[in-house]
Amino acid sequence: MGLSLSPSVGRKRGNDKKEAIPNPSPIQTINLPLRLYHLRLIFMKKNIVLLCLLATAFLNTQAQPKFLPKFVRKMLFEKDSSRSSSFFLLPVLSSAPETGLELGASTLYSFYTDSSRLTRVSNVFAYATFTTEGQQRVSLSSSYWLPQNRYHYTASVSYINFPFNFYGIGNSTQKADEQRISEKRFKINFSGEKRLGQYVYVGYVLGGYDYKYRIDNTGKSFEADLTLQDRNGGAGFYAGPNVTFDNRNNNTYTTKGMHLNAYLNVMHGLFSDNNYKGSFLNVEYAQFFALSKRFVLGLNVQEQSLLGSQTPFYLLPELGNDEIMRGYYNGRYRDKNMLAGQTELRYRLSDRLGLAGFVGTGSVFKNSFSFSQLKPNYGGGLRYFFDTEKGLTMRVDYGIGEKPAGEKRQQGFYLSLGEAF
Repeated sequence: MGLSLSPSVGRKRGNDKKEAIPNPSPIQTINLPLRLYHLRLIFMKKNIVLLCLLATAFLNTQAQPKFLPKFVRKMLFEKDSSRSSSFFLLPVLSSAPETGLELGASTLYSFYTDSSRLTRVSNVFAYATFTTEGQQRVSLSSSYWLPQNRYHYTASVSYINFPFNFYGIGNSTQKADEQRISEKRFKINFSGEKRLGQYVYVGYVLGGYDYKYRIDNTGKSFEADLTLQDRNGGAGFYAGPNVTFDNRNNNTYTTKGMHLNAYLNVMHGLFSDNNYKGSFLNVEYAQFFALSKRFVLGLNVQEQSLLGSQTPFYLLPELGNDEIMRGYYNGRYRDKNMLAGQTELRYRLSDRLGLAGFVGTGSVFKNSFSFSQLKPNYGGGLRYFFDTEKGLTMRVDYGIGEKPAGEKRQQGFYLSLGEAF
């Protein structure tokens, strides 16, 4: 079982396999589906995760607890219909044998670039943690909408020095092959889009990465298949086109409309020891239907492919994160292609509280897709709207996956800022 902490706030472009921000066990990404930013942390069940604001966020929403500092009461409970900027802070405290004590915080600053009701929410998200064993993860991301949504820009930079679990490649990896790998990773990503017409955006993505690994020989079955580039990591840059159709009524808590995005990253290795050439294709569809004033039905499908003859394991699409296929450890299953879909029913209990239930399926595969290889997932969660005007939420989800033969059922607990899609 895992616990994942994530802030969702927008859809990130670039070599965006749900960008990983590794934690004591898995690794993950910061993502922006034009919603907000997702910061994902997935902690295995032996970890202790104390999220200081979680309890206060779900207190009686009709009265502000007077014992809390004024800025916390304003952040969690006060309503503001003036379209002014808002700030949210979430402390993080965890412990695991491999990392020791981990301390840090994540912050989300959201704002509008003008006073028009048409202009979407922009934001800046920052996250940083440090451990007593000398590990770190730091990220800074932004989604910026110009007035009237004429242009949309996203940017992110992250550094991770953290271990994660590797299981090999394929759709049927085994828990017995689990190997903890040390990773150091630097990534930078930027995208820009110009609106053409009312709903179509055309633009570009560009960025770079540098992965460094230490993979020991332990006798695992997959080790013989690892290339020198897999064992040492590599650096590279990428650039490519990006196309979006977006007629959603809101980019944070959508109740109607569709979002369709496709981008292609053409990648090339850097330095003399990395001759990698390939490309990464991502296509994602999301649509929302207002069933009533309080019920919303969301549909979401995503396909990712690593194209080319070379396939470094760290660039392969991965199944499972806090946005899609919740319940699966990110990186437990990875291969050249990933296809997953989900539907989520959301119910708004009040201005401040909501419920959600979701069900989905997905798979990774090398060359040919097979329906028999699809893996299930389902679950539900709570929502706390800490900014009712912008539709910004703190999301608590519990996801359940398959039960491989001879293993425990896969499952995960997620605390995130923003909706899953």
